Amino acid sequence: MKIAVFGTGYVGLVQGAVLADAGHRVICVDVDSAKIENIKQGVIPIFEPGLEQLVRENYSLGRLHFTTDGKQAVVESEIIFVAVGTPPDGDGSADISHVLNVAETIGKNMNAYKVVVNKSTVPVGTADKVRNKISAVLAESRASFDFDVVSNPEFLKEGAAVDDCKRPDRIVIGTTSKKAEEIMRELYAPFNRNHDKIILMSVRSAELTKYASNGMLATKISFMNEMANLAELLGADIEEVRQGIGADSRIGYSFIYAGAGYGGSCFPKDVRALIRTAQSLDYPVQILNAVESVNDAQKHRLLELIDRHYSSSKNAGDLNGKTFAIWGLAFKPQTDDMREATSRVVMEGLWQRGARVQAYDPEAMDEAHRIYAQRDDLVLCDSKEAALKGADALIICTEWKHFWSPEFDDLHAQLSDRAIFDGRNIYDPDKMKQLGFAYYGIGRGQSCVENEIA
Repeated sequence: MKIAVFGTGYVGLVQGAVLADAGHRVICVDVDSAKIENIKQGVIPIFEPGLEQLVRENYSLGRLHFTTDGKQAVVESEIIFVAVGTPPDGDGSADISHVLNVAETIGKNMNAYKVVVNKSTVPVGTADKVRNKISAVLAESRASFDFDVVSNPEFLKEGAAVDDCKRPDRIVIGTTSKKAEEIMRELYAPFNRNHDKIILMSVRSAELTKYASNGMLATKISFMNEMANLAELLGADIEEVRQGIGADSRIGYSFIYAGAGYGGSCFPKDVRALIRTAQSLDYPVQILNAVESVNDAQKHRLLELIDRHYSSSKNAGDLNGKTFAIWGLAFKPQTDDMREATSRVVMEGLWQRGARVQAYDPEAMDEAHRIYAQRDDLVLCDSKEAALKGADALIICTEWKHFWSPEFDDLHAQLSDRAIFDGRNIYDPDKMKQLGFAYYGIGRGQSCVENEIA
């Protein structure tokens, strides 16, 4: 099948490469000419496991193409994916201007029946706006072509996007057009063999499904963080609680890890956009407001633990002149994405307190440099060991696997204050105490113990 994909970000580039790998002819379009040329040279703009090889192979085989020419892409394709960004407006609502710009391009260059597929995460009702935009442009040019607008939301996890795209757990298709449905079923046939994963529904239901899915996952995280903070005060260990409730099949083990808050390009943006949608309808979404509030507070939890340690220890006083090693800058492992990452809140809070930061992340160093450039109070290190040199304490912001089993004797020797602030609960509190560290996790019962001692 002949496919165009507008947008070469996380969604568009992954979707285009995976469809090309299944044998389809795919043209990926982006307005950024430098980005397109870099991709042609094998320079992938994002880190996503398996993506670089997939793009290189299918580009070299002639199944995957890259261009800035939107007209060519529309004319030569029967299915057009819209996978451009929908960044938040000032009030948190999703900005769909890029989506509508693509719709205008489609309308201006339509030469036959097309299936227009909204892959971007968009507010409910966006498909209607896309349809109206295309129809208006066609009317202006006095052209008459049939087309259908389908909602086909993505459910990709950053760090596992290629695998999620190749082996989806569900394929949501929002349409009432039998013709569009048949074309979409043919398109996804290579990914739908084991059992029927296609869930057919109305367009608006499909649009809301994406937001509801991310809202539910964000809710589970904020709930566990709320429980972690309560466990901290009660002397319970949230990791033990997690295992106890995860064994309930109605709850499960996914997305119930307490930590220092969620980030990235999806959950924060989508929760806010859904809240703004509800506000526009004068409906108070109390749970989602609480989810966002809890998460915003949780991102400051590590700073609170640091302040508590240094106000109650022999090192009492402000943090001016202190040096903190930070392991992990990306919002999660297996990505270089620092959008809304907890590490940014922590670093900026430390700088406000007069501290220095020595940071390391396996993939996000270039992104950190892009965001913060040169600062006297920030050193971007080339290894986790280098980040420890001359540091007073260690902060874990991202649970990359090779942070889990360090040489603890080296940590003990390197860290002047022998303090570890673990925002992802990757270490065992009892073991850390035995090794002589002042250890602070999230919801590990430390506050209760300290209060009893006091």
